[in-house]
Amino acid sequence: MSAPILIADDEPAIRRMLRAALDRSGWHCVEAGAAGEALALARRPGCEVVLLDLGLPDRDGLELIPLLKALDRAVIVLTARDATAEKVAALDLGADDYVTKPFDTEELLARIRTALRHRSGRASERVAVGALEIDLARHQVMLAGEPVELAKREFALLLELARNAGRVMTHQALLSAVWGEAHIRDVEYLRVAVRALRRKVEPDPALPTIILNEPGIGYRLNLDS
Repeated sequence: MSAPILIADDEPAIRRMLRAALDRSGWHCVEAGAAGEALALARRPGCEVVLLDLGLPDRDGLELIPLLKALDRAVIVLTARDATAEKVAALDLGADDYVTKPFDTEELLARIRTALRHRSGRASERVAVGALEIDLARHQVMLAGEPVELAKREFALLLELARNAGRVMTHQALLSAVWGEAHIRDVEYLRVAVRALRRKVEPDPALPTIILNEPGIGYRLNLDS
């Protein structure tokens, strides 16, 4: 693998540990200890994923997320801030994932692989996650080889979750994508649609294993579904 990873963190020990793990996995990486340096490196051609600490010395990391997304970089927030409000803010600003310190290195590497898969598959007319397969051209959903009949809104919701499989999607992001900006506060719309989807795709809707709830934040489509 050769996709460049940018580590933006002001702690040298964290950068060294991440560099060692990324090197072992075959990824080339570069380091930045401050926001200004991180933005300069992110503008270089080829950079794909940024591991972003929010506590940078010269600028709050939250301010960098939309700037990095405008450069078409995947952003995985890597921070000690674990408040739900911080997670929601980062995800709503466009972060692809949110990992709190201390973290498991193997889990982080899996999340990087997920971010890269998402980037490589964005233009596909088919989206496949586990036993689920969504055909955009035919507006068709298959689960373990069997067709699933979905209403238009249910299809759009499942597609949005599948395109971001493994990533937490906030209530507001899903409502905006499926219902439009005017409905970003209508969380009950989303809950009703998720319940309907679970009845059609979950083996046991009462114990969901495919569409997972992130309390107070949103939903995530399980990559292992």
